[in-house]
Amino acid sequence: MPENGDTAPTFTATLGTSDHESFDLSDRLGDGPVVLAFFPGAFTPPCTNEMVALEDRRAEFEERGATLLGVSADSAFSQGAFRDEHGIEFDLVSDMGGDAIRAYDLEMDIPDLGLYGIANRAVFVLDEDGTVVYRWVADDPTNEPDYEELFDAVESS
Repeated sequence: MPENGDTAPTFTATLGTSDHESFDLSDRLGDGPVVLAFFPGAFTPPCTNEMVALEDRRAEFEERGATLLGVSADSAFSQGAFRDEHGIEFDLVSDMGGDAIRAYDLEMDIPDLGLYGIANRAVFVLDEDGTVVYRWVADDPTNEPDYEELFDAVESS
């Protein structure tokens, strides 16, 4: 798992938009901090709470020059419907192949719910050079990050 000071793994995936555009994290670096918010699954109560909370604070991230991205193993179709239903305007990244989830060492299974290879809830802030400047990983995937701490990390990057 990337630690503070490490170069963040880059990855390619698909955006959860109506066009299902390709996504490359490398293309998002170099223009201010990048916030990667990994979440287990769209339409689940804790994930909905977190993504809506981030959307509610999206303008604050943008004022700090940050690019906000949600990452999950959900299909781009699911993510698109999730964005539409909850008014989420920042990009969601569909990592159905699990490359990003494994690169960040966040893969987990919840067999009781029939979920395998999903992301644990975690947030990484990357500076312009792609260096991890903040890392938060949930001990319990139902927990949400401390949003003020996250803003502080974005401001200091």
